[in-house]
Amino acid sequence: MQLSYWEIKSWLTNIDYCVVGSGIVGLNCALQLRERWPNAKIIILEKGILPQGASTKNAGFACFGSLSEVLEDLKTHSEEEVFQLVKKRAVGLKLLRETIGDKQLSFQQLGGYELFLETDEALFNSCIENKAYVNKLLKPIFKDDVFSLKDNIFNFKRVKEDYIFNQFEGQIDTGQLMETLLKQVQSKGIKILNSTSIMNFSEHNSTVSIQTNHFEFSASKLCFATNGFASQLLNEAVKPARAQVLITNPIKNLKIKGTFHLDRGYYYFRNVDNRILLGGGRHLDFKGEETTKFQQTDIIQKKLEAILSTIILPNKPFEIAHRWSGIMGVGPQKKAIVKQLSNNVYCGVRLGGMGVAIGSLVGKELADLTL
Repeated sequence: MQLSYWEIKSWLTNIDYCVVGSGIVGLNCALQLRERWPNAKIIILEKGILPQGASTKNAGFACFGSLSEVLEDLKTHSEEEVFQLVKKRAVGLKLLRETIGDKQLSFQQLGGYELFLETDEALFNSCIENKAYVNKLLKPIFKDDVFSLKDNIFNFKRVKEDYIFNQFEGQIDTGQLMETLLKQVQSKGIKILNSTSIMNFSEHNSTVSIQTNHFEFSASKLCFATNGFASQLLNEAVKPARAQVLITNPIKNLKIKGTFHLDRGYYYFRNVDNRILLGGGRHLDFKGEETTKFQQTDIIQKKLEAILSTIILPNKPFEIAHRWSGIMGVGPQKKAIVKQLSNNVYCGVRLGGMGVAIGSLVGKELADLTL
């Protein structure tokens, strides 16, 4: 691409901060940088036409995690580590709600329900036995019991008659979240260059040279907020993890309200605009879903449709309106990677499928590192 003098002067000269990725982390990082440095020149590179990855493609769960997930984490993390993981989600959601506003988020605290298949006797019993223990562990965060038992009020089929209910879970409108964040960033004089991929970078004294698919330029500091795509440029313990999602057409007299986890959280669904949004199934093909390709697969899509027809909406006709996928960043630990990579290069990646909950906080921590 041949750039004019005006383009180079206005967009690509004297850059103080270059942020890679215009998702929740990248946009929040840029906003935090602007708050600290009102006159800094900040630019965001985004490889997609819209924010790629998971920020515009997630299910809109404002979640802390199901009981079975917390118990699973306790097998590989200490009590303190698990406590801090959940606390970060609570703090991150508070920051998100303060930054965007509940009205703009369409935030609804309808609660979260964990469902157990009829065949999941051992898992269900383990959750019941450990419910009081986990409530005690998390009480300093929420000041109340998080998990309780509820009857099968929604009449789902092929699941146990009791749900485990989390009164603090909520849901948001992902599109409105990202629209509002983008408007806030642009109103602060932060430039976003879409369809621009970073190909390489190198550090020279007090600057970082950045090569994109269109042009080269330099910035004083470079911040990566690329989550599931981090392994393409960074040598960090992050693997891409594709999440496939579908949503139905509107359903008359839909009574289902809330966020729901099924089969250890590998499936998740919620109500939105009189529709059911359902995603998951990554465990059906873990290796195949370690990809950055935005596609769907028959094995997972057919399973999602089967869950809709046999468990969620039995004996109720429905049509699929849309299907899509998003790319998360996961690793051997649930903790996000927020670190300084070199003198002037930083990263905030590996959000482990909790981008809505912790993305704002990781963006803030990433900005804090550059100070």
